[in-house]
Amino acid sequence: MVVPMWAWIAVIAGLLVVIAVDLWIVDRGEAREFSMKQASFWVSFYVVLAIAFGILLWVTEGSAKAGEFFAGYITEYSLSVDNLFIFFIIMSRFAVPRAYQHKVLLVGIMLALVMRGIFIALGAAALTRFSWLFYVFGAFLLYTAYNIVRGHMKGEEEEFKENALLRWVRRAFPTTNSYVGTKITVKIDGKRMVTPMLIVMVAIGTTDLLFALDSIPAIFGLTKDPFIVFTANAFALMGLRQLYFLLGGLLERLVYISYGLAFILAFIGVKLVMEALHASHVSWAPEIPISVSLSVIGATMVITTVASLLKARSDLRKGKESPAKQI
Repeated sequence: MVVPMWAWIAVIAGLLVVIAVDLWIVDRGEAREFSMKQASFWVSFYVVLAIAFGILLWVTEGSAKAGEFFAGYITEYSLSVDNLFIFFIIMSRFAVPRAYQHKVLLVGIMLALVMRGIFIALGAAALTRFSWLFYVFGAFLLYTAYNIVRGHMKGEEEEFKENALLRWVRRAFPTTNSYVGTKITVKIDGKRMVTPMLIVMVAIGTTDLLFALDSIPAIFGLTKDPFIVFTANAFALMGLRQLYFLLGGLLERLVYISYGLAFILAFIGVKLVMEALHASHVSWAPEIPISVSLSVIGATMVITTVASLLKARSDLRKGKESPAKQI
């Protein structure tokens, strides 16, 4: 669909207003821990907001575009949940006080919005001119899915490795030994120093960049509409920091979630390749409708989430019953 400029402006302005209200309510005053009541309210609010936007698309543009939005939103939201594992590791790695964690996540999510916006614009322009990129995106998603499964089958746990930019920041700037509130720089004995808060924000921001490399090709496999790609990403990222605190220890119990995401990425990768072949007039290549994509993505996430919780309950029961575990 051709989206008029006023619609882009209205959506972006609306998102900024909602985020501003969120910040004013949650982040005003001194740094404090995020309560479960706050987290539950904002996560629910953002999910309802996304559903309302999808219904608006259904009314104005039809079921196909609404289906593309919901498929993209669920995929991006699922990938975002998986990304929270790494955020949790980063927070632990840099010993971020709990009262400051939502500030760190806020900066990370804002950076993610900006970087994904840039990637979406570049991806849409490139795919318009170079249709063969669909094969590249498809192969990349299949390779990513393979690496996820291989890593889990080998028992490799997710870990955070400092990248070149983060190592350079550590070397280039003198850093304080401890956090100074939420400040990123502070002057000590007349010398300007950065605090660990800046270091962890760089870690979150650069990690977001790597996450975008997976998420953008994935959603372009579901829709070629830049407006839907952007809004699905934006709604998936909104409320992500509240979801971090809401899930809490549940993150460690979602043991099968990565397998589900690997299956979704592989499915979208195959879909991209099939659509590219179909567009090239290859007779045997099927065109997978968005209704099938939405059903596969939704069913996969439900199955893997339920299976993860059942596995966690079973392990807990065995742990309680096992004498060795009680010692």
